[in-house]
Amino acid sequence: MNDKVKVAIIGPGNIGTDLMIKVMRNSRNLEMGAMVGVDPNSDGLARAARLGVATTAEGIDGLLKLGVFDEIDIVFDATSAGAHARHNEILQGHGIQVIDLTPAAIGPYVIPAINLDAENASNMNMVTCGGQATIPIVAAVSRVAKVHYAEIIASIASRSAGPGTRANIDEFTGTTRSAIERIGGATRGKAIIILNPAEPPLIMRDSVFVLSDLADLRAIEDSIERMAASVQSYVPGYRLKQKVQFEVISAEHPVNVPGLGPVHGLRTSVFLEVEGAAHYLPSYAGNLDIMTSAALACGDLMARRRMDAGIARRRKEIAQ
Repeated sequence: MNDKVKVAIIGPGNIGTDLMIKVMRNSRNLEMGAMVGVDPNSDGLARAARLGVATTAEGIDGLLKLGVFDEIDIVFDATSAGAHARHNEILQGHGIQVIDLTPAAIGPYVIPAINLDAENASNMNMVTCGGQATIPIVAAVSRVAKVHYAEIIASIASRSAGPGTRANIDEFTGTTRSAIERIGGATRGKAIIILNPAEPPLIMRDSVFVLSDLADLRAIEDSIERMAASVQSYVPGYRLKQKVQFEVISAEHPVNVPGLGPVHGLRTSVFLEVEGAAHYLPSYAGNLDIMTSAALACGDLMARRRMDAGIARRRKEIAQ
């Protein structure tokens, strides 16, 4: 008996193709049902077809026509924030669980190391690559001290930024900033992304700067190390590049934070590196690997919940 849930991926680009390979190689509860695109000459669609996965180049309308559609219970959307709204509206009408890898943020923000167990919405938003890498660190500091301001800088290889990533730069900064505040716990957040054109391409690097109330330095460091280990459990290439750095900001020389005014306390600086698993993408593309790894962790848990609730069985019964 097959006890896995069938999924479809919309968007056969770098992220969608890497996610497909992760589903086929590593998933506990998922199996590929369909790969959906709009370009008949897409390498991702061709690869999916070679692997025996149903494909369509007619977008979501083509997915609805596929014979396997009635067996699909979860859909990953790896397209763009602009396209996701229509996709989600159609899929919700069919009772399908949606996992959003775009910055559309229709559903709640989900970062597996922080809040996956607590969320159970029909649309789950995976924030952004920079958010997946850095917001766990902000949340780790928030577990120990009140965070007034957090700023993250995500630096990725230009080669690992495809058309979808480039089209969503504005949404990246807005969505990441919002998630820094909502699930990272910062009163005020800021997000910056850098596309580095260096050759050979550089691995993903992230810098996190957190301004919080004064707190025990060892407690903050321990919290950050535990959080990093939690992320590493589903993103093996995630690691701290050096020891956590601290600086006391005195009341006599506060930092002026826009929207908050002068703030003093403890500045915590954390420097990260994310190396990709190289399932489909080069190892330097950690920005894409962390998104697909986080989405896979989310999909596996949502599939288990749907199986436990009998939702997957009910959809298959309706299809018959």
